[in-house]
Amino acid sequence: MGMPALACRVDSAVPPPGYSAFIAGENSLATAVPFSSSTTTGAAAVDSTNSNSTHWSPAHSSTLYRIDNWGAPYFAVNDSGNITVRPHGSSTLSHQEIDLLKVVKKVSDPKSVGGLGLQMPLIVRFPDVLKNRLESLQSAFVSAIQTQGYESRYQGVYPVKCNQDRFVVEDIVKFGTPFRFGLEAGSKPELLLAMSCLCKGNPEALLICNGFKDAEYISLALLARKFQFNTVIVLEQEEEVKLVIDISKKLSVRPVIGLRAKLRTKHSGHFGSTSGEKGKFGLTTNHILRVVKDLRDSDMLDCLQLLHFHIGSQIPSTALLQDGVSEAAQIYSELTRLGADMKVIDIGGGLGIDYDGSKSGNSDLSVSYGLEEYASAVVNAIRVVCDRKSVKHPIICSESGRAIVSHHSILIFEAMCTTDTAPSMNQINLPFIELSEDARSDYWNISDAVMRHDNETCLFYADQLKQRCVEQFKEGSLGIEQLAAVDGLFDLVTKIIVGTEPVRTYLVNLSIFTSIPDFWSIGQIFPIVPIHRLDQKPEVKAILSDLTCDSDGKIDKFIGGEANLPLHKPGNGQYYLGMFLGGAYQEALGGVHNLFGSPSVVTVLQSDGPHSFAITHAMPGPSCADVLRVMQHEPKLMFENLKHRAGEFCGIDAGSCLASTVARSFHNMPYLEPGSSCSLTAMNNGGFYYCNEEDYYAGSETGANEEEHWSYCFA
Repeated sequence: MGMPALACRVDSAVPPPGYSAFIAGENSLATAVPFSSSTTTGAAAVDSTNSNSTHWSPAHSSTLYRIDNWGAPYFAVNDSGNITVRPHGSSTLSHQEIDLLKVVKKVSDPKSVGGLGLQMPLIVRFPDVLKNRLESLQSAFVSAIQTQGYESRYQGVYPVKCNQDRFVVEDIVKFGTPFRFGLEAGSKPELLLAMSCLCKGNPEALLICNGFKDAEYISLALLARKFQFNTVIVLEQEEEVKLVIDISKKLSVRPVIGLRAKLRTKHSGHFGSTSGEKGKFGLTTNHILRVVKDLRDSDMLDCLQLLHFHIGSQIPSTALLQDGVSEAAQIYSELTRLGADMKVIDIGGGLGIDYDGSKSGNSDLSVSYGLEEYASAVVNAIRVVCDRKSVKHPIICSESGRAIVSHHSILIFEAMCTTDTAPSMNQINLPFIELSEDARSDYWNISDAVMRHDNETCLFYADQLKQRCVEQFKEGSLGIEQLAAVDGLFDLVTKIIVGTEPVRTYLVNLSIFTSIPDFWSIGQIFPIVPIHRLDQKPEVKAILSDLTCDSDGKIDKFIGGEANLPLHKPGNGQYYLGMFLGGAYQEALGGVHNLFGSPSVVTVLQSDGPHSFAITHAMPGPSCADVLRVMQHEPKLMFENLKHRAGEFCGIDAGSCLASTVARSFHNMPYLEPGSSCSLTAMNNGGFYYCNEEDYYAGSETGANEEEHWSYCFA
C-alpha cells in the first residue's frame, strides 16, 4: 500500500536522482492542492515582479549592489552588464572607461589566442586611480587652505605598511613629486625601501620614521638624514630620546625630531584601540615634558620640529576629527612656547573609506564625510587654535594610506561551482512501507494542513517528519533513498511557504586567509560584486566558501548587513567576482594558509587604443614550489625523492613520465585551473599512466617562465 502523494503547484518538475524509485502514481490525491502564498515575504514579492530577466537592466544591478554608493566615481556598470573602471574619477571621459571583463579575458586567455595565460585569482592594479586619489587629496587640502586663509601648506606622506608593493610605492612617489609627497616607515625594512624609493622623489618630501626603535633603526634614520633625505625621527617612547641624542652625536648628524602625543581624544570604534590615554603608542604629557628637558639639556631643543598623533583608522565623523586635531594643536602650541622649533603637525592616518556606501558616521565600514569635508575640518581646527595662541601656522602632514590605495586595486576570482538545492516537483510521493507510524501520521498532517492552507501547521509537521526520519536513519531502519525523499519534501515545503530560495554556497577559487585576511581576522567587510552578467537578474542567494580546509574560510557577511549575496546561476562559461576597495593591508597581511600563495598581479593603464587600456606589468602568482620554500621545504630535493620513488615502484620509463607530471605541479600555482584537461592518460597494459606532453607544456606556460623549468624533470 503506497502513501498518497502530496501535490504542489510549482514549476520545473525535475526530480533528482534517487527519487524515481519512490514516486508512485497509484494513490495520489485527485487534485493538486497549492500552498497558500499569503506568507510570501516582501523580498520575494519584489523578486516576483522582476522574475523575467528581460526586465532587468544594468541599472537594477547597480542599485542592488550599491555600486554608485561605494564605487563612485571610479566604478560603474556599462550597457553590456560589465563593471567598468573610470581611471580618472569624475574627469574620466566615456571612451576612457575600462571594461574590467576585457582586462580579465586578456590576462587569463591562453597565449595561443593572444592572452597572457595567467591563472586566477588575480589582482588588477590601476595606477591612474592611484594618481587621481593622490591628486584629489592634495586638491582638497589646497582648497581648504585657500578658502580659510591658512598661512602654510599641506604636505602628506604615504604609510608604506598599507601596501609595500614596489610598484605601488614607486608610483606614489612619482605621482606625489609635484606636491612634495613623502613616505612614512614603521620598521627597518620599510625605512630601507622608503629611502630607496625617495631617491627619485622631491627633495623636500618628508621621510617620517615611526614605530618602536632600536639603535640600528635610529642609526639608519640618521644616515638617511646624512644622505639629504628630509628625515624626521618620531619618538614613540621616552627612552628613544637618549638613543637619538647619543647616536646623532657619534655620527655628527643634527637630527630632526618629532614626538608622538598620546591624546585624550578617543575613537570608540574597532580601529580606535591605539587612541586615548591607554593607547599602545605615544607619549603622555609628563613624558613630553621630560623629553623637552632632555633635549634642552643636550642643546638640541631646536631639533624638535614635529608633533605627531593618530586617533585611529576609519575616523567616522569630522566632529571626532576636529576634537582630536584641536587637542593636538594645543600641544603643538605649548611646545612652541617651551622653545621647540616647531614646524609640522602630523595628524596621522584616519581618513576613512566608505566600504558599504552608507555614508554613516556610526560604523567601522563607513564615514560621514568626503575628502573636502575632512581637509576643511583639519585646517579649521589647527587655524583656530594657532590664531588664538598667536602661533605661526604649521605645515600640515597626514599619513593617509587606506584612502589613497584602497580603490586602485581589485581582486578578481572565479566562482567554481555551487551546492545543489532540492528541485521543485509537481508531486512528491513517499513510500509507506519504511516509515514509522508516527512519521506516517506527520505526513498525513502535512497533507491535511495543505488542504486547509494552514502554512504554520504544515511547516511544523514537515520539520517533525524530517526529524523522525533522521532518527530512523541513524538507527538503521530507513534507507538513504527514503531520507533523501524526506529532505526533498521538507525543502520544497519550506521554499514554497516561506517564499524564498535557500541560500547556496559558491565555491570560489581563492584563499580568504591569503587574500582577504581582514575579513577573517577582524570582520572587515568589502564590496563583492560579479564583474559581468549585470544585465541579468541574479536568482541565487549565496555565501562564498574558499579552497582552504578551514571552517573559517567562508564569506557570509556582506555590505548592507546582508548575510548572503545575490548571484547568478552558474552558466557554461566562467563566472567572475570582484572584491573592491581592498588595496590597503590585504596583500601585506596575507599568509600561506594551506600553502595557497598570493594571486597573480597585473598593472593596467588607461590608453587611447581600441580597448581603452594597456597592460604594463604582469606577474604570475607564486608556484607550489615558491610557497613550499616559504615553509623551509626544498622543492628540488622533494622532486628528486619523488622521482626516485616513481622509478622504484613504476619502472624507469613510466616513472620518468610520471615524475615529469609531478614537476609540472611544482611549477604551477596552488589554485584550481578551471577547465584544464588531465595530463595523465591511462595505459591498458598494467594500469600505468603516462604524461601527455602537450598538456604538460601548455600547463607549464601558466606557471613558471621557460627559463625556470627544471632541466632535471625528465629522466
